Amino acid sequence: MPKKKTYEELKARIRELESRLNGSANRDYKSRLFSFIFGRDENRQWALSLYNAIHGTSHQDISAITINTIEDVVYMGMKNDLSFLVSETVSLYRSMELYEQQSTFNPNMPVREFMYAARLYDKFIHSSRLNRYGKKLLPLPIPKLVVFYNGTDEKEDETVLSLSDAFREEIRQNILLRYSENRKNADKEISGSKNTCFEHSGCENSDKAEPDDAQLSAETERILREACPDIEVKVRMININRGHSPDILCACRPLEEYAWFVAQVRNSMASCTGPDNNTQADIGSAIDRAIDEMPDDFVIKKFITANRAEVKDMCLTEYNEAETMELLKEEGRQEGTHETRLLDIKNLMDCMQWTAEKAMDVLKIPQNQRAALYTGLSKN
Repeated sequence: MPKKKTYEELKARIRELESRLNGSANRDYKSRLFSFIFGRDENRQWALSLYNAIHGTSHQDISAITINTIEDVVYMGMKNDLSFLVSETVSLYRSMELYEQQSTFNPNMPVREFMYAARLYDKFIHSSRLNRYGKKLLPLPIPKLVVFYNGTDEKEDETVLSLSDAFREEIRQNILLRYSENRKNADKEISGSKNTCFEHSGCENSDKAEPDDAQLSAETERILREACPDIEVKVRMININRGHSPDILCACRPLEEYAWFVAQVRNSMASCTGPDNNTQADIGSAIDRAIDEMPDDFVIKKFITANRAEVKDMCLTEYNEAETMELLKEEGRQEGTHETRLLDIKNLMDCMQWTAEKAMDVLKIPQNQRAALYTGLSKN
C-alpha cells in the first residue's frame, strides 16, 4: 500500500509541478492536444468531420469552416479549446460551434461556455463591422455548445448540462441556510415562536424542523419559476471513452483516434508510473510508446508523429496540471477539510438539533470519511 504523503511532501510536490507549468508558460505550444488536432487551419477537414458527427450531416466543403478559437481566454493555463464558424452554405444559417475537451467532469461548463460565447460574439460583431447600437436587428450565428468528456468517472453517453442548475443550487443553499437560521432563532424564543422560514415563500410546512428532499426540490423549482431567469445555457456533454457514443465516434475517425490515443497514453502512464515513480522521463516514455503503438491506418498518425515534440509537451503539461489539482485536493483533505467539516457538522447539530449522521447526510460526506469525523466529534 502506498505511503501517505505528509503535508510538507505534498507542498514540495505541488511547487515542483507548478514550476513545470510556469516554466512552459512562454512556449509556443499552449493548446490542449484536442485543440492542436482539430483547431489548426490545415486540419479543417477534421473540424468539419467533427461538425458532421455532432449534427448528423455529411458536408464536404471545408471552405465553410472558419476557425475562430479565442487565443486569450485562459483556464488553468490553457486557452479555450476549439471554436469555429460554419457558413450558411452548409445550412440556412451560420453556426458558432464551441467545443471543449474535459478529462475531469466539470458541472460549471455552462457558465464557462457562456463566457466564451460572449467573447466570440463580440469578436464576430467587430470583425463583421456590425453596429450593435443601430436600429437594424443584427443577424447572428446560432451557438452550439459541446463538451467531449474522456475522464475516468463513469458518465452516460450524453448529458445535458444547464446553467439553470447553478441557479437551483443558489436557491437550494439559501433555503437550507434560512431553515438553519430560523430554527436557531426559534430555539432562543421562550414563547416557542413559529418557524417562519417558508411563511413568506408559501411553504405550508414552515413549522417543520427541516425540509425533506421532495419538499426542498419542489420549493426550489417554485422559486426558480417565480424568479424566471432571463438567461439559460445548455451544453451537450458527450462521453468519448471506449464503449460510449459509438455513433458519433464512428462518424468522425479523427475523434475516435484521438480518444484511442488519450486512453493509450493514460494506460501507458498507469503501467510505468506509481505513487512514487512519476518522473518526467517515465511519463515521456509512456507518451512515446502510445505514439509508436498507434496503428498505421490512423488518419491522425502522420500529424501526431510529425509533431511528436509538441504532442509530448501538451500531454506532459495536461498530466502535470491534473496531478497538481489532485494534490491540491489531497492537501485540502489533510490540512483543512477535516477541521472545516467538523465545524460544519457541529453547527448543524447545534442549530438544527440533528444527529451527526443526519448532518453528514446533508453535507454529502462520503461513508469512508465518516469514521474519522465521528472520532473528532467525540474528542470535542
